[in-house]
Amino acid sequence: MNSHIGVAFRVAVADIEVLALLCLALPFACAEEEISYGELFGAPATPTQLPSAGAQPAQEQIAPTPVPTATPRLEGDGSVLLTITAVGDVTIGRNVQSSSTIFAKELKRQDDDINFIFRNVKDIFAQDDITIVNFEGVLAEDYSIPSKKRNNSFLFLAPTAYAQALPDNGVEIATIENNHIDDFGDDGRASTQQALADVGVTWSDEYHMAEYETQGVKVAVLSYKTFDYYDTLYTKVPAEVAAAKANHDLVIVAFHWGAEKDYAPNANQQKLGRMTIDAGADLVIGHHSHRINPIEKYNGKYIVYSLGNFSFAGNNKPDDMSTFIFQTRFRIKNGEIIANPFRIIPCRISSKTDYNDFAPTPYTAELQISNVIKTMQNNSKKLPYAVDSYPLDWE
Repeated sequence: MNSHIGVAFRVAVADIEVLALLCLALPFACAEEEISYGELFGAPATPTQLPSAGAQPAQEQIAPTPVPTATPRLEGDGSVLLTITAVGDVTIGRNVQSSSTIFAKELKRQDDDINFIFRNVKDIFAQDDITIVNFEGVLAEDYSIPSKKRNNSFLFLAPTAYAQALPDNGVEIATIENNHIDDFGDDGRASTQQALADVGVTWSDEYHMAEYETQGVKVAVLSYKTFDYYDTLYTKVPAEVAAAKANHDLVIVAFHWGAEKDYAPNANQQKLGRMTIDAGADLVIGHHSHRINPIEKYNGKYIVYSLGNFSFAGNNKPDDMSTFIFQTRFRIKNGEIIANPFRIIPCRISSKTDYNDFAPTPYTAELQISNVIKTMQNNSKKLPYAVDSYPLDWE
């Protein structure tokens, strides 16, 4: 096991869990099939006890003013080293279409401390320069459901006070352009934007580019949801990326794309992801499928097709609870990127094995870590630019 995992993560794994996993591990399917973590790793044990417990732009958008680093930390060669962390969907609070109170009950068990959701990853977020999450849901006190949303099975809502969990745990940027930001119409979108701004979190949606400066490096983050809009985005995204790159050192683009439960990107995702890199983006990150997807290295830049779920209150027992934290280090000198290694930190979206308690937790067992990597490797065989390996530490 890599030394950084044993030092950074203080999560114990019971011996019985490891034995169970060894018994459940399954052989790989053929290259043409999508390989799930569950097929490699086995389904989680049946719990003996369940846990207690498009869009139009808003009229006004208020974002915090980034505070630049006063004195960049220079490396020996005069370069700046910028570490960026990205994770998938953060969906907290409740589904107003359901009477279930799974998140509220878990929060009560955690002494009403909303920071419990990041308790096992806070140290990781604190050690980087920028952490980016996809916040999928609405932060608001009051709501009304638009007529076009009334038949939806899932409408996610959380009190605005929950936004404080992001800066309290080292999250600097939230992308919010996804299929749940408009669950409660323009008012819900505006309330979410304001709640994030009020706690100092920089946010990005299709109408607003996040700008953040650290270590003397100007970073832009753009975000889009795709679904049936690919033809429009093939023109829109490259133009906006090129414009952002003209005024920023780093441009990161987040896509909410693909089909739910897909373990590999479709042709449209691949085309748009590569077009985005060609237009000047330095990193592409994706989510929505609730499943981890492979990573490509295209023209020297990474396309992380899907980070999967992260803190996900939509289900107390998802059939695949694997995820990973993606980290990359940009070494920048004289305005040029001279290196950008990456690593992953395989995780479960819960600290529990038998149900989802919404607290993402890094794996410590070698078998668990290995099977996250194998899931992505086996689903990358049709990707021409798939990475050769998934390092767990910096190379």
